[in-house]
Amino acid sequence: MGKLAGRHALITGGGTGIGRAMAETLMAQGAIVSITGRRQAALEEVAGAFPVVMDVTDPTSVTDGVAVARAAQGPVQICIANAGIAEGASLPKTDEAMWRRIMATNLDGSYRVIRECLPDMDDWGRVIAVSSIAGLKGLKGAAAYTASKHGMIGLIRGLAADYLGRGVTFNALCPGYVDTDIVADNTTRIVKKTGMTEADARDIMVGLNPHRRLIEVDEVAEAALWLCSDGARSVNGQAIQIAGGDY
Repeated sequence: MGKLAGRHALITGGGTGIGRAMAETLMAQGAIVSITGRRQAALEEVAGAFPVVMDVTDPTSVTDGVAVARAAQGPVQICIANAGIAEGASLPKTDEAMWRRIMATNLDGSYRVIRECLPDMDDWGRVIAVSSIAGLKGLKGAAAYTASKHGMIGLIRGLAADYLGRGVTFNALCPGYVDTDIVADNTTRIVKKTGMTEADARDIMVGLNPHRRLIEVDEVAEAALWLCSDGARSVNGQAIQIAGGDY
């Protein structure tokens, strides 16, 4: 049946990258999985998961989306706030629109989906926020992104303090550079800005991981699976680094 048989997990940004890997990993352990995202087609490519079109920047969309998932799949016992964007610019070049766009997705989106799922977690629950190594250190040229990812960890730690002793845990995962569409998009931006080759642009991000390779999505997914297990029931309020030795 699997270690998570019958547990309903809701994963934002579940159609691609880390979110998709988490959905597939949890389903392999028996979890009932709902995935959300803005693109129906991408969600429907994840076999076995229940797709819910949701925009985490829209409060009504989040409220309605969680309600749809709950009605179809039952109470949400595992909430994974994974949806996020990565944009870089120095602070003088970060206008109000860019600041709000990053915060609305990364931090506000996490707050909204966690808030909507929490009422289902009476005596057992797992809440995981996918932050970043930038949630623990400064990322050069990306002050807004860094602030949003720090904020996610603060949210998790505040909730862990609020829910002590209730069987619900709150943790953040902090990956380094992961081989996802975000890295591909960053590579394209670097090529456009500098004129360097795609391979050299990609190597910049590879070199920022101390173990000199991009992290694979399954490495993050397996960490999430562990946090959902009974073996991690005393792991709470933590920011777990998956960054090849970066800290």
